[in-house]
Amino acid sequence: MKKHLVVALAYDRLCTFEFGCTVELFALERPELDVDWYDFAVCAVEQGPIRAAGGITVQAPYAPELLALADTVIIPGWRDAGELPPPQLLDWLRAAHARGARLCSICSGVFVLAAAGLLDGQRATTHWRYAERLAQRYPLIEVQPDHLYVDNGQVITAAGSAAGLDMLLHLVRRDHGAKVGNLVAQRLVVAPHREGGQAQFLPRPMAQGEQGRLSKLLDWLRSHPAQPHTVASMAERAAMSPRTLQRQFQQATGFGPLEWLIRERVAIVKEMLEDPEVPLTQIAERAGFGSEASLRHHFRRLAATTPGAYRKRFVLR
Repeated sequence: MKKHLVVALAYDRLCTFEFGCTVELFALERPELDVDWYDFAVCAVEQGPIRAAGGITVQAPYAPELLALADTVIIPGWRDAGELPPPQLLDWLRAAHARGARLCSICSGVFVLAAAGLLDGQRATTHWRYAERLAQRYPLIEVQPDHLYVDNGQVITAAGSAAGLDMLLHLVRRDHGAKVGNLVAQRLVVAPHREGGQAQFLPRPMAQGEQGRLSKLLDWLRSHPAQPHTVASMAERAAMSPRTLQRQFQQATGFGPLEWLIRERVAIVKEMLEDPEVPLTQIAERAGFGSEASLRHHFRRLAATTPGAYRKRFVLR
């Protein structure tokens, strides 16, 4: 089997951070992971020198024709949300989509997918400062202005900068499982798992004391998922009132405390399912679900598959 080919677009006035994240994720060899890692290439949207932010010049070895071979296409931003991309590029993207390639955008790159008509009738996100402009220009798109990233299956969009890194790690988890995704995150020294529905930013700053207490609580909950947790017990540990805890959780993560905890438990279950020797009853206990029935219910709701199907995908390959 040929390796999965990831192609990143390069264009004049390239967004350096988003492009660098894409290169860091997919271009480096990772023999320690013991999986068929990606092939990676960069193609130029147009002829001529490609100037990038910070006074850098980038040379891209391939033309857009390479998109005909890509399994995943990454659009790391776009130089101007008000500038329509070249028509030929849009044709190449439509053709890639029609043959089943996965298309992903970071930040203003969503305007390229939107111009190609590939987001009509779908949910999408972008950097919060572009969200209103995207919704006004493309009313057929259901814009999710506060999401880190939105995964529609074949088309995935991410908000600005660091949220793009969250989305790229999400792709690795989709392709290679939670364990590999977590190992890559460790190498990058970033959080291994942030749900796409988490908030891009806080509507108002948390008080310094509250921010520190909430951060410590999140770390403690991740380390003790099997213990019984309630909003009251979480609030007591964080030295907050239950009402304050609810508000701070919603602002910081986009979820209430109990929903956030369930999602963290499902992430733990995914990694544990990749060990074929651990029975489901034991996984349910370790992750804090208590019963197989509860695990199955929440896993299907959040992962859109069954534990058995997930295990088969990432173990029997």
